[in-house]
Amino acid sequence: MTRHAARRTHPAPLERGPSRDPPRQPPRDRDDEDDPLVAHSRATWSIGDFQRIAVGFAGEASEFVRRLVLESGTCVLDVACRTGNLAIPAARTGAVVTGIDIAPTLLDTARRRATDAGLTIQFDEGHPEALPYADGSFDLAISMFGVMFSARPEAAARELTRVVRPGGRIVLANWIPAGFIGRLVVAHTSRLSVPPGMPNPLLWGDRDVVRERFGKRVRHLTFTPRTLTFLYPMSPAGVVELFRSCYGPTIRTFEALDVDGRAELAVELTRLWTSRNRASGGMTRVEADYLEVSAQVV
Repeated sequence: MTRHAARRTHPAPLERGPSRDPPRQPPRDRDDEDDPLVAHSRATWSIGDFQRIAVGFAGEASEFVRRLVLESGTCVLDVACRTGNLAIPAARTGAVVTGIDIAPTLLDTARRRATDAGLTIQFDEGHPEALPYADGSFDLAISMFGVMFSARPEAAARELTRVVRPGGRIVLANWIPAGFIGRLVVAHTSRLSVPPGMPNPLLWGDRDVVRERFGKRVRHLTFTPRTLTFLYPMSPAGVVELFRSCYGPTIRTFEALDVDGRAELAVELTRLWTSRNRASGGMTRVEADYLEVSAQVV
């Protein structure tokens, strides 16, 4: 994979002088492209129609970007950008935005959405464990429920701190173990065997684990509890069917179960969505807690 510096339309803050060949990373102990956990992750996120899921929390994605207070020309990397829920509103601020994701199908949707919005965003294929960018290429790295699903979380944390310049920021939105999404995740994972070594994504919502993963490579590490609202124009049972047909992890889980297991999972997921639903008239409005993580790169 060719490594390249992020494109800028004009010098970003703390520009490092004349252009030069981007520094290369040291050799890795393993071939990331052949990593079975990365391959599993790619296969999972490449199926379905994630954009139909993402529209349900697009409002909070825009709020996430608004809180960043981006300036025109800020060089931003959206890691595990999916279909552009963060990249697109970030580009609207005048920031120079690059999005990267492991799934080509998601990137196709993101590119189409950016074009329809009249925005110029660079979308690259890749994964958080081996970002194809030079050291210090970005002022800011962001991710909303994306990096937390990386197959090698410690490697992902190292890569985030590598590609962001010293003094730059990393801001993440991560689901928490005790929240609504945490219960949905358990409903899935308790019914099938995950690949050996596959990490629990909800640990990105554990403050102690996040501190350990970033270590001394960051300072001013802060954690802010947040709540978003899922909004879907269908009943909770309809939302379950939506996820079953469009959301990669749910599709994979149902495929792995027998007929009885699928029926049991559908009942459990419908119960969870119904128990938290605050809408009526065939609509679904469910609040879900997450953790916003912010840090400055040393």
